[in-house]
Parts: sequence; C-alpha cells; structure tokens
Amino acid sequence: MITHLTVLYDAGCGLCRTARAWLAARTQLVPLEFVAAGSTEARRRYPALTVHDTLAEITVVADDGGVYTGDRAWLICLWALDDYRGLAARLAEPSMQPLARAVVATAARIRNYGRDCDGTCAI
Repeated sequence: MITHLTVLYDAGCGLCRTARAWLAARTQLVPLEFVAAGSTEARRRYPALTVHDTLAEITVVADDGGVYTGDRAWLICLWALDDYRGLAARLAEPSMQPLARAVVATAARIRNYGRDCDGTCAI
C-alpha cells in the first residue's frame, strides 16, 4: 500500500515549478514530497536513478519501491490528490491512456521549447 510519494521535478524549469506548486496546493490523500531532480538529496536517496532521466521527465517514487515516469507519474500524482483521484482512475483506463500520453507529451514539448530556446523564451 502506497502511503507516501516523492516527486522528482526539474527545479530549473518554470513549467515544472508551476506544476509542483499546483500539486502542493491541493489537498493530498497521499502525501507528496518534492525533491529537485539531480540535487544532492535526490542522488543520495535514489542512487539507482540517473540524473539525466529524472531531469528529462517527471519521476515519482512510491514508498513501496515503485517508480513512475511520464504519464504514469502524472497519473499517480493526480491519484494522490483528494479531488482528482477519480480523474486519475478514468485517465488510467486503456481507452483514455492515449489522451493522458498526449497531454503529457504536449507539456514536454512546451517545456523543451523553453529549454531549447536562445534565452529569450518566456517559458
């Protein structure tokens, strides 16, 4: 049974910081702890996870040892929230998984656009 989730997020990304703040502001049924991906703390806690991978996409580590990335990470974050558990369950259904993947892929493209720009991007 999962009783705690650690969310590894890119603290250097504005979109990631906004998502972190949004998640943190919601009522949590399962506590979410946020740790900057690639930080000394993240490397100490999760030496088996590569910094590159955790910075490339959101990674969530459950206290039962489960590791979730990409759309699965977002779904488990929604599952942890009081008002979003039902939505997470619906998006996890096989017929809805393409939609969940598309939303996460769009966010990743927006995030990478801001990261790959010449420094003049607003993201």
